[in-house]
Amino acid sequence: MDPLDNTDRHLLSLLQANARESAANLARKLGIARTTVVARIARLERTGVIAGYGVRLGQQMEDNALLAFCGLSVQPKTAPAVLRALQRFPEIVELSSVSGAVDYMAVIRCESHSRLDALLDEIGALDGVNQTSTSIVLARKIDRRRAAG
Repeated sequence: MDPLDNTDRHLLSLLQANARESAANLARKLGIARTTVVARIARLERTGVIAGYGVRLGQQMEDNALLAFCGLSVQPKTAPAVLRALQRFPEIVELSSVSGAVDYMAVIRCESHSRLDALLDEIGALDGVNQTSTSIVLARKIDRRRAAG
């Protein structure tokens, strides 16, 4: 991969804020030609710096969602099957293996307490899951990943 220059970094930050921004607007903000923006984006995609594009939920959806962190302790030999099973749940928006008292930490977004309760029952019933420990987010104090605006 080619090293990123300041223009690439600025372009990436603009795309992270709004991936649907037109090439013309990006070019104007960067002070470069539109064709240069298009070529840079193509190179960043080709080299894997940009892996894809997604949807960030709007403020209303975020404010209405119930966010929780769930630590999972898993029997080591069952971990691959547990991970495959966890992929079935769209409410699990992130799953990381971690060091410490639990093996995995899941970030869960649900529309209601009743759905979170049912989901935690489903996760706890998976073969190989020894224990779960869940904390519900009361308020975000710092969130640098949240959509701008």
